[in-house]
Amino acid sequence: MMLLCVDIGNTNIVMGLYRGDELLTHWRISTDHAKMPDEYGMLLMDLLAYHRLEAQEIDGVALASVVPPVTDVFQEMLYRYLGLEPLVVGSGVKTGVAIRYSNPREVGADRIVNAAAAYRLYGGPACIVDFGTATTFDALSAKGEYLGGAIAPGVRVAAEALFQRTAKLPRIDLKRPPRAIGNNTIDAMRSGVLFGYVGLVEGMVARFRAELGPGMRVIATGGLARIIAAETKVIEKVDPWLTLKGLRIIYLLNREEK
Repeated sequence: MMLLCVDIGNTNIVMGLYRGDELLTHWRISTDHAKMPDEYGMLLMDLLAYHRLEAQEIDGVALASVVPPVTDVFQEMLYRYLGLEPLVVGSGVKTGVAIRYSNPREVGADRIVNAAAAYRLYGGPACIVDFGTATTFDALSAKGEYLGGAIAPGVRVAAEALFQRTAKLPRIDLKRPPRAIGNNTIDAMRSGVLFGYVGLVEGMVARFRAELGPGMRVIATGGLARIIAAETKVIEKVDPWLTLKGLRIIYLLNREEK
């Protein structure tokens, strides 16, 4: 079976193609609210062709999204170009995760997908740190229950805010500065953003561990996970494709139910 997994985020859309349990390839494209179904469709066809894959080989699609308008566009595109209705993670979809949130509908689909993957792969209790447009911290109980978490601005969002909201600070890339005390503006900004977020992660992990217990695992995912994990010992595992793995797990779980 060949399965296409799609994670639609506010900044990027990450897609992965599985054959069985093997991730054949993956792509990251910009989330564009203005794109029409045919534009996304042609992009998908080009990506498949580049890897010498045929659209007809894809048997199913699992999709998680935090951008409803783009979800609708993707669903139309997938039906038009692949002839498939995707499994969209949301109400009524079996995830294997009990949600202990005051209003379960408020929890982003990507956070539940990450929780499903983390519990299946690493067990609980666990703290999942996802470095995306927002930096999210999600708590899993020892039984695999989703308990809630914390949301902070993403690393790139914080860096971009410094550039946009100040008159003299430049836009920076997120390279590691040579030391914490920057002796020029660029290195001072890099230090504040990079090491500042390391401090944020260490502080939040300590608070989560105080509530979940000393056996808590810490798993990081998202585009900047490796950069942050290189600067701290509190992150035990970096799993850049955790969301794609979770989508596959949930797809198979729901297929077994039929």
